[in-house]
Amino acid sequence: MPEDTDCLTTIRDLVRWGASRFAAAELHFGHGTDNALDESLQLVLHALRLDYDLPAQFLDAHVTAGERRDVMAFLNRRIDERLPAAYLTGRARFAGNWYRVNAHVLVPRSPIAELIERRFAPWVEPDAVAHILDLCTGSGCIAVACAHAFPDATVDAVELSPPAVAVARTNVAEHGVGDRVRILEGDLYGPLDATRYDLIVSNPPYVSVEEMGEMPAEYRHEPALGLEAGADGLDVVRRILAGARRRLAANGILVVEVGGSAGHLVEAFPELPFLWLDLERGGDGVFLLDAEQLDALAYPPEEELQQ
Repeated sequence: MPEDTDCLTTIRDLVRWGASRFAAAELHFGHGTDNALDESLQLVLHALRLDYDLPAQFLDAHVTAGERRDVMAFLNRRIDERLPAAYLTGRARFAGNWYRVNAHVLVPRSPIAELIERRFAPWVEPDAVAHILDLCTGSGCIAVACAHAFPDATVDAVELSPPAVAVARTNVAEHGVGDRVRILEGDLYGPLDATRYDLIVSNPPYVSVEEMGEMPAEYRHEPALGLEAGADGLDVVRRILAGARRRLAANGILVVEVGGSAGHLVEAFPELPFLWLDLERGGDGVFLLDAEQLDALAYPPEEELQQ
């Protein structure tokens, strides 16, 4: 018999109902939230056109029958289609700000956000950072967040996918940093000029072919171009390493997220002294190398890796 939902009269009721349904459906949470309750709250508030920072006392406000239907339809899409919540709402939070997203870009969730908020201290002198490069920018969230964190710096952001470039340029415009952030369409270092960067940062594709086949359904809605990177997940990272030294300033640093491919990376490059960064808010597989350490790289030029 149909479920009786007329008893769901408040925002709190709907959040609880959604969380219970999500848990029963065994959804995966990894695109901005890590549990059913927070995900349900995010989607309920969005469906009701309420701010995500709504004071807690308003959770007991009553909803109309029409609002209840709208919310339930929204929550049911999350279950039936296994869409990440950000693709339903069209936006995601990163480093304290909201960004436009759609199915052409990965949902912003990189632990690099914490490093940006700390202005990459103590590994750089923040006030001395003049030029930043973001490779595989996707939605542009890292590039824009860096522009906010380093208001005197310019940021170049490179993206291969034309639809993703359009999303990134929208976010640059909406955040009002178009005078300092350039979104460049192309393949890694290809569209760059001779600028040397004080900071190169990247959240590139790093998922192996085998891992792609094992990922939850929610991840399969994201563009494979932003996730998959060959048999060991390092196809793109190898090229980033090969070209980084020629693009870094003398005191520059390279920061890259490689997630679960960290073990493969260490095996592939035993000559490099990777510094694996500890992050207070969780997340692993983010390494740092400085320009001098990259001199130890016994590797072909990036051009050879493209052949």
